[in-house]
Amino acid sequence: MEDSQLEAAIAAISEPERMRAAQRLVARAAPSLQRVLEGALSEGGWFDAAHNAAARDAVAPDDPHERLSLVRMLLADETRLGMLVGVAVGVELARELGFELLDSEHPEPDTTQED
Repeated sequence: MEDSQLEAAIAAISEPERMRAAQRLVARAAPSLQRVLEGALSEGGWFDAAHNAAARDAVAPDDPHERLSLVRMLLADETRLGMLVGVAVGVELARELGFELLDSEHPEPDTTQED
């Protein structure tokens, strides 16, 4: 997939009606998708002892500004993680429904490049 195709696809899904349709679809599937997401996060070890320790560390400081900053950082990290795993769940759901996301002529992008 070329960058221009990806940019065009992102622009297409940015259209309000397109997003409303997707939101209606996801709302119908939300309970089932939530179970899959929770399972994926649990199996991946994302919310294990390390997560519990980070939550304890975030609420431990006596300084309310520091505590607020750490809690916000933890929430942002959890949100990013949930989004990444959620996208992976969405990709697999699309494949299961028969949508071909990447064809054999266009291999998956190399994400291992160093900056």
